[in-house]
Order: sequence, then C-alpha cells, then structure tokens
Amino acid sequence: MASITATRALAPVGAAGKLFAFALDVLRALFRRPFQLREFIQQAWFIASVTIIPTALVAIPFGAVIALQVGGLIKQFGAQSFTGSASVLAVVQQAAPIATALLIAGAGGSAIAADLGARKIREELDAMMVLGIDPIQRLVVPRVLAAILVAVFLNGLVSVVGVAGGYVFNVVLQDGTPGAYIASFTALAQLPDLWVGLLKAAIFGLIAAVVAAYKGMNAGGGPKGVGDAVNESVVITFVLLFIVNFVISAIYLQVVPPKTG
Repeated sequence: MASITATRALAPVGAAGKLFAFALDVLRALFRRPFQLREFIQQAWFIASVTIIPTALVAIPFGAVIALQVGGLIKQFGAQSFTGSASVLAVVQQAAPIATALLIAGAGGSAIAADLGARKIREELDAMMVLGIDPIQRLVVPRVLAAILVAVFLNGLVSVVGVAGGYVFNVVLQDGTPGAYIASFTALAQLPDLWVGLLKAAIFGLIAAVVAAYKGMNAGGGPKGVGDAVNESVVITFVLLFIVNFVISAIYLQVVPPKTG
C-alpha cells in the first residue's frame, strides 16, 4: 500500500521528466536532415489561419483594458503624460506575448495534439517507426518550428492592435490628448522591451507545440484518450507559460534596468 502511494506521489515527477526528455529529442531533431519544408509551410499556414482572427479580436480588449486601467491609475498620480508609454510597455512586454501564447496553445496546440493523437491510436506512428522514419523529425519538428514562427508574427499583430486599441480608448473615453499619447511612447519604453516580447513569444510557441506534440504522441484509449490528451496539453501549457513568463520577466528586469523617463 505504501509503495502504491509513493508511486502515485512520484507520478507527476516522472511525467515532467518524460516531457523534458521529449523536448530534448525535439531540439536534437531540429538539426537533422532532410528538413520537411512542405510540412513546415502547411503547418505554419494552418496555425496562422486558425489563430490570426481570434488573436486580433483578443488584442483589442487587451489593449483597451490596459489603457483604461493604466490611464486611471496614472491620472491619480497626476502623470497623464506617461499614459501612452506605460500602456505600450505593458502591451509589448507582457500582454502581447501572453495573449499570443494563449491563442497558440488553445487553437494551434489543441489541433497539433488532436492530429498526432489520432495518428497514435491509428498506429500510424508505430508504422513510421517500423519503416525507419523518425516521427519526431518528420511530424513534430515542422509543427514546432511553425508554432514558433507564427507566434512571433502574432506577437507583432497583438502589439500593434493592442497599442492602437489603447490609443482609441484613452483618447475617446479618458479625454487623453492624441499627441501626448504618441509622444510619450519613448518616455518609459525602450527597444529591449520589444526584443524580450519577441523572445517570449518564440519560447511560448516552442512550449505550446512541444507539450501538444508530447501529449498527442502519448495518447491512448481510443478517441476519449485523444480528447483527454488535448485538454491536458492546453492546461499544462497554460501553467508552464505563466511560470516561464515570470522567470523571463524577473531575469530581464535584472539585466535591463527600467527606463526612468
């Protein structure tokens, strides 16, 4: 009885270790040839097609909420001239990568997990291994690279739409000055903030694709197992994203001191 309890207690540790080992296998397979260019293009187009419209729609309320909250807070301190800069900083450094990651994991990641899970229960992956084809190199690597590429571009889309939405809501609802909002962009924000946002988006895309591929390739129990794998991949990805976002943000603030205006 004690051994069973210990086994159950250590199960999450074992699952985390398997996921980490799978991620290392994917990273090693990135440098193998031949590269599946056609599969990469198809997956990039598919992920972009299922995420670009929801991402644009999500970016508008993200930018609006940040502009309203930041604008109201800064107004209490009598520093309305910094509203634009603070809003841009929050969108580019935090909101844009997180919104992008949530959409990539929720739409693109679930599709990857469902596709690979269906292949797993149909024993297509086993057949590929019998033929000497590495499923990770043939199927997983193109999807991971596609998710990274799309995440970086979607991050730029969310940044632009979020900043534009924040501008409209600040000027219309908070009686902000359009010229002051735009002129204050460089008061607090700096170029490294843009780079760290892009880096976060790329890392989040990598995590979402790796977790989705791992859960899909280890699905079992028929269609129900595939559905469970999809749900688990989304939940695990969300948890990892927030943890990794905190770590990256903490390191970035230590390496690049905030601009003091």
